[in-house]
Amino acid sequence: MTPQNISYQGSKIKLYLGSTVLLVSMMLSSLVFGTLVLLCSVVFPFSVRYRLACLWVRFVMYIARIFCGVRHEVQGLEHIEGIKAAIVLSKHQSAWETIALRLILPTQTALLKRSLLWLPVWGWALATLKPIAIDRKKRREALKSLVKQGKACLNEGIWVLVFPEGTRTAPGEVKKFNAGGAILAEKSGYPVIPVAHNAGHCWPRYSFLKYPGTITVKIGPVINSKGRKAADINAEAAEWIAQAMLDM
Repeated sequence: MTPQNISYQGSKIKLYLGSTVLLVSMMLSSLVFGTLVLLCSVVFPFSVRYRLACLWVRFVMYIARIFCGVRHEVQGLEHIEGIKAAIVLSKHQSAWETIALRLILPTQTALLKRSLLWLPVWGWALATLKPIAIDRKKRREALKSLVKQGKACLNEGIWVLVFPEGTRTAPGEVKKFNAGGAILAEKSGYPVIPVAHNAGHCWPRYSFLKYPGTITVKIGPVINSKGRKAADINAEAAEWIAQAMLDM
């Protein structure tokens, strides 16, 4: 069932048409860019593959803006100035942030389900972008992979993006934060950046329809992790994100 945005009062034809254009554009362009990334993986370094993937993200954001009226604004960019690498703990409401944060934040990898890498072309291309892919059913192994691969990426200057809620939540819904990202922070000593947003209003979870509006992304102040326990780090990030969501 497609979630409905009850506040939407515009043309249903335009809504469905725009959402269709976006879906088709994403599918076709992912084949094109995914193929290019795979070809580049043979001879070009990670930085080139990453820039190609970001071109796809820019294209998707452009189509979403032109045909669906989905825009975004970012607050708090000053909080990440001069930071070499960090662990991002982000609110998770939709697929939008998994795409858009590639542009908003510095070069990054993300904690994701291993099954995503099995998707034809784009999943294979994603596998060349240094993802931290885990099997959620094997929690102990998943945590070890996150810490080991996360440290390696952070030491290379690659940020690590984690959605501590573990799954997409509806606007207004609050879920307990998993500790994985905070444990990585405790073990590595790298700082945590909390991120809040309200993407679920324009790009609802599990929804074909995309509604016009401006998504607000709030980047929080740095949370220092050196000498701190994961539980404290996680609690501080969760508290900041919860407050930021209330203020939207």
